[in-house]
Amino acid sequence: MMAQQEALQNWWNGVSFEGKENYRLDDDGALILVKGPNNAERTIVTVSEDSADAVLKTLTEKYNEAATRVKELREEWVSSEDKLKLIGKVERMKDYLQHAAAAGPVNELYREIADWEKVLQQLTGENYNSKLKLAQQAEELAGSENFKEGAQAFKDLTELWKQIGYVDKERNDKLWSRIEAAKDKFYERKRQYQEDHGKEMLQNLDLKLELVAKAEELAASEQWRETTEAFRNLMDEWKKVGATMHDKNEELWQKFIAAKNVFFDRKKVHSERIKEEQGNNAGLKQALVEKAEALADSTEWNATTDAYEKLMEEWKKVGRVAGEMGEELWKKFLGAKDKFYKAKRAHFGAMRVELEDNMARKMSILNRAEVLKDATHWNDTTAELNDLMTEWKSIGPVPREHSQDMWERFLAARKHFFERKDAAREKRKEHQERQKSERISRAKHFAHQLEDEIKEHEEELADFKNGIENITPGKKAEELKQHLENLIKEVSAKLEKKRKKLQEALGQNEKKPARDKESQAPAETSSEIVEDNNDEGQV
Repeated sequence: MMAQQEALQNWWNGVSFEGKENYRLDDDGALILVKGPNNAERTIVTVSEDSADAVLKTLTEKYNEAATRVKELREEWVSSEDKLKLIGKVERMKDYLQHAAAAGPVNELYREIADWEKVLQQLTGENYNSKLKLAQQAEELAGSENFKEGAQAFKDLTELWKQIGYVDKERNDKLWSRIEAAKDKFYERKRQYQEDHGKEMLQNLDLKLELVAKAEELAASEQWRETTEAFRNLMDEWKKVGATMHDKNEELWQKFIAAKNVFFDRKKVHSERIKEEQGNNAGLKQALVEKAEALADSTEWNATTDAYEKLMEEWKKVGRVAGEMGEELWKKFLGAKDKFYKAKRAHFGAMRVELEDNMARKMSILNRAEVLKDATHWNDTTAELNDLMTEWKSIGPVPREHSQDMWERFLAARKHFFERKDAAREKRKEHQERQKSERISRAKHFAHQLEDEIKEHEEELADFKNGIENITPGKKAEELKQHLENLIKEVSAKLEKKRKKLQEALGQNEKKPARDKESQAPAETSSEIVEDNNDEGQV
């Protein structure tokens, strides 16, 4: 043990790479990233004497890859006019660097990410202050006596809210709750005002208009569970009023194993022939040595390990070979076996680094997807989730014990978002259909009322005209005639106006309502979340 520790420390003292001052190697072979201004101390990887060089080479390569990704993000940062659109990428990059298995001058990368975070915090703070002012304005509007202007002011305030950029969910929800409370107080006062004036028909109309306005405003809410209940309550009030890919290595592996099988099948026949012809143990062990030497350079680690175990079992079954020949055969067999296992230890040391790095990259994607699953910017979030899926597929396998869980969580986040997106679209569609039905019903009722009034006026005209024809001559005959003619003119004017209104009502009933912009947008359904579960590689 002491010799191995000394060898590792000698290796560490002799090795050189950029950023080495950020790391130290402890007696157990753990390579540790020391605590810096923007990072905590953590163990990167544990190395052995056999794997040290291979692992360090992989770690420095991973640093170069990480530095390249930070450079790409830096270029996007410099060219972006809206830095807040990059908040997801910055958070993912920070998350990745905090878990990345890499060796290099990482302090520079941590410092640059920290600088970006300061800018994003400042911009988020400015947006928060803007939304805070809107919440204060809403609370002032809650006591307004001008209900018509107040209702419009609340609509304008909601539009201004939508135009303000990103604020973290917790503070955003608190400010929005203040606006909602102020709005509820305003509309409650407005209802009370209408009740006090006893205008039942007008009150019913206004109540329904208010319910429609609330429904339209709730359509953009981020409080999903609460808003679902709110829509149910609005409907009750209304009734009371009136959604692995195999890589190329698999194909190459199949060709390789087929060629190897052909060789060993032939070798087996040859060994059996030697055994049959010579009948001695030396021939059998020579065959086993040749098999061991043929496997020494194999990179099929699991299959070749099983093969060596089987060869060892066969070796033990073969009888003793005397003299120098037996010793020479054993040295050759053991030498081939030791060569393979040394290469295997070095390979899996480097492989573990690769798997951990892949897991760190996929975990950053997973964390971002779980943040996005409750987003309401449907088009932007759809595009970003699809980009995340593309990036996920481009990353290699992760440790087997984490693979399935990470993949299922990633798909669950996508499914959650797209099912919410479908539900939101259906709510808008139902709302439009309900508006159309109500408008037609009101128009028909108004038209029937006009038709009844027109009929009454026509009957009045007929009575007045008949009265003129049957006037009895006398002193007041002319005065009576003049009175009836005046009534005819007055009723005729009313009749003409109501006929025009009837035509307008019938024409309005034929018009189709305009569709909102959201309903005209291309449909994107939960079918977008369907993915091939075999995409996720496992090691």
